[in-house]
Amino acid sequence: MYLPVPYFMKAAILEAQEASSKGDYAIGAVIVRDREILIATGNRIKLDNDPTQHAEIVAIRRASQLLGNRHLEDCILYATHEPCPMCAGAAIWARMKGIVYGATIEDMIQYSQRNGNHSWSWRTIDIPASLILEKGEPRLLLVKEFMRDECKRLFRS
Repeated sequence: MYLPVPYFMKAAILEAQEASSKGDYAIGAVIVRDREILIATGNRIKLDNDPTQHAEIVAIRRASQLLGNRHLEDCILYATHEPCPMCAGAAIWARMKGIVYGATIEDMIQYSQRNGNHSWSWRTIDIPASLILEKGEPRLLLVKEFMRDECKRLFRS
């Protein structure tokens, strides 16, 4: 059993706020190893004009470079939003220990339905991270909806 740490999610929230202040989506991620933050980053999709630059992907890439290893076996990914299939898959490929996330895909869909319009929409793939992780090997631990309300507040950013 893994007990998530509020300090790490708060760091991810700060990264999300920073990404938003730079003009990107308010999504943040941190990678933790041995109860220390290795990498903290926000979304870079708009900043880099690269649809794969989700905060989780950026964090995994940077952690792999920092450690000089594509496997992040002792690492936990904290994300302000439930990872999409691409990001959950990347955590499996990286052989991470687990994922802790805040806001859910369903939260994102509901927000988009209430606040979207013809010129703005929030794109999601409605496949839960848990489904991706169930199908993957190795099996990663998953902590859902940690500090969910705080993470949902980022939607307004």
